[in-house]
Amino acid sequence: MSRTRRGPAAISEPSEHGLLELVPDADRPGGWTLRVDGTPQSHVDLDDPTTIHFEYMRRLASVADATAPAGTPLRVLHLGGGALTLPRYVAVTRRGSAQQVVELDPAVVALVRRVLPTPRGADIRVRVGDGRAAVESSGPARYDLVVTDVYGGSRVPAPFTSVEFAGEVARVLRPDGRYVANLADGAPLNFARGQVATLRAVFADVCLLAEPGVLRGRRFGNVVLVASSAPLPVAALATAAARDAFPARLLHGEELDRFTGGARPVADAAAVASPPPPAGMFPG
Repeated sequence: MSRTRRGPAAISEPSEHGLLELVPDADRPGGWTLRVDGTPQSHVDLDDPTTIHFEYMRRLASVADATAPAGTPLRVLHLGGGALTLPRYVAVTRRGSAQQVVELDPAVVALVRRVLPTPRGADIRVRVGDGRAAVESSGPARYDLVVTDVYGGSRVPAPFTSVEFAGEVARVLRPDGRYVANLADGAPLNFARGQVATLRAVFADVCLLAEPGVLRGRRFGNVVLVASSAPLPVAALATAAARDAFPARLLHGEELDRFTGGARPVADAAAVASPPPPAGMFPG
């Protein structure tokens, strides 16, 4: 009599920041989703780290791809670790990259280290701590790429949304380095507009990537902002976004001017967390 082979079981563990769940992917033997209080936070494929499940993460990966010629090692600072999806991607597409990850929740770090090993030979150093404090304590011009993908539950915390924070990021980037931030917003997109104005107050060049339905206010979703003191590779980013399974639009220049409207840069004193997603957006 034949027996049906069972895959790995889901893992649930408490954390001071919420319930952590690692859920195996029924369609991919090496796939796992990390959920925090029911919100999908990361997806990884241990067998192929270049396979990225979440479309917003593919936008972040496209920025890494366009930061230097293919295969060139990068020095990257990741604020927010989760299951280390993007660090794994960079490690296998740009061997020799030196990556620092800062994750606030020690339980997440411990769970991921125990269950989801990083690629062989990857230089990915993970520390437990506050992302903003890590930026403020870093030396100048250290990184080619800084990635902010920090969420308290399902909201971007206020300390990562201000001009003061953006100024610190600019300080630790090399002159031609890139900054990319993953945000979440819905109609009327006031949070995203304010974040564009905030980055434009610090960086010489800024662009935005989002799905058309999000930009039209039809649904709540991810908005990825890219900024640099040097000209951005907007053509490469736009091409990657258009070719995605869930295509996104890139706003830059006059189109971004119109999107931003009269939004003002956000200072620490007025900074607020991103809006919460609609109720029921992430069913259990």
